[in-house]
Amino acid sequence: MNKQELIEAVAKISKLNKRQSGDAVDAIIASISTVLKKKQKVALIGFGTFSVTKKKARIGRNPQTGKEIKIAARNVPKFTPGKALKDTVNK
Repeated sequence: MNKQELIEAVAKISKLNKRQSGDAVDAIIASISTVLKKKQKVALIGFGTFSVTKKKARIGRNPQTGKEIKIAARNVPKFTPGKALKDTVNK
């Protein structure tokens, strides 16, 4: 499912028009992104938790040349599914 298909599904379920549903989906994505940018968590009970994890700097290899390269430390978004979501997927 891509973003447009998600907007159509939200419109169908919520009985909003596609423009309103698109605005709602965009607002949710922007809100989650803003919170993660501040390195905070977004916990949606039953669905899951969005968080930020710190990856350490490390030495990697260029697969074409075999030369060692430095990979900088970085923050990575992470999603941990909740119990209700896991149960839904496994039914």
